[in-house]
Amino acid sequence: MRILVLGGGGREHALVWKLKQSPRVEKIWCAPGNGGIAADAECMAIDAGDVAAVVALAEKIQPDLTVVGPELPLVNGLTDAFRHQNWAVVGPSQKAAQLEGSKVFSKELLQRHRIPTARMYGAFDSPQEVYKALNSVKFPVVIKADGLCAGKGVFLAPDFAAAKDFVERAMEKNELGPGGNRILLEEALEGEELSFIILTDGKRYAPLVPTRDHKRVFDGNQGPNTGGMGAYSTDELLPERLRETVRSAIVEPTLQGLAADGIPYQGFLYIGLMLTKSGPKVLEFNCRLGDPEAQAILARIDFDLAEVLSDVGAGRLAPPKLCWKTDASACVVLTSGGYPGRFEAGKKIDGLTAAERITGVKVLHAGTKLAGSSVVTSGGRVLGVTAAAASLKAALASAYEAASKIHFEGMHYRKDIGAHATGLRAAGD
Repeated sequence: MRILVLGGGGREHALVWKLKQSPRVEKIWCAPGNGGIAADAECMAIDAGDVAAVVALAEKIQPDLTVVGPELPLVNGLTDAFRHQNWAVVGPSQKAAQLEGSKVFSKELLQRHRIPTARMYGAFDSPQEVYKALNSVKFPVVIKADGLCAGKGVFLAPDFAAAKDFVERAMEKNELGPGGNRILLEEALEGEELSFIILTDGKRYAPLVPTRDHKRVFDGNQGPNTGGMGAYSTDELLPERLRETVRSAIVEPTLQGLAADGIPYQGFLYIGLMLTKSGPKVLEFNCRLGDPEAQAILARIDFDLAEVLSDVGAGRLAPPKLCWKTDASACVVLTSGGYPGRFEAGKKIDGLTAAERITGVKVLHAGTKLAGSSVVTSGGRVLGVTAAAASLKAALASAYEAASKIHFEGMHYRKDIGAHATGLRAAGD
């Protein structure tokens, strides 16, 4: 098999890492890739969101399968262009990708098919409408930008002043780009968050192992939201009874609802849940593997990823093929200083080889590039230090030991990934 992976972050490095382990795989390309992916695949300097450019690349290299990592190519209709050519691809159609591309679209689907979710106060096209609505909501309130905002479009506002500040930045100062032109207000839910991700060929589906992400930039869930500062995976996150509730009350009604609306879904579907006292409720959908959830999930796979994704592309997924290691995994994200705000790039990264000498550790690159013989920073989230071990405590210990071996100017990471689940104090306390 010859496989094209689209994207250049930590999720895509994790995909390339596992695809390369398949004896079926002869060649992997990654567009655009990054400094770490370059060791495992041929990187192509093409914008993954540019549908015409990716189609031209595929015509040239003729991959047997294309796996779409990030959301932008999906929202831009890349899979529709590939299917028009009868090319095998893993990812939902442009219409189905509205589940992530529009918060209003996904909320209306949830309401239409009576799938448990937070109550919506309304969707608004002007800041004045939002300010008026904020006078009659219960705080804290969740404010969501309707479109794509790189993981920064959701804000839990504790009071009117904080809510007004976020709306001003999104709608008046345009800090979130076009994704912030429309705003959704909904009730705040209480409970533990959980990422439940499935893989489906449009008819059959298989759940992946459960993960929990850490969105805030600082320890103790403080500071602004990010694309994700770390994640962990253990079966203990999702007891069997709860797993069955999620499948019967949320996963299956969502897939059936999409099909009933004439929107069959193929690919990865990320369902962000809040585990409330009254049961699990949907917070959001993403139309791809989460990042950094993907790093933690793929560290636990015990099957041939290339074979399974090929089955999905051909519409013949066999869920029993997805076998998982019963251990645990963790991913600690190392970021540039200042992220998710302004940061400097081009910082030399040291210690990568020493970090990977630790048993069970894989350092997955996100915002890196090659500069001669050196690896340097090129993004906000730089590396995902990922470890698998027999227990979550051991996986976290390995990930943090490996993180301590790595150095670049301004490097920042949370010291409390998974601490809540294990009762551990923050690393270094």
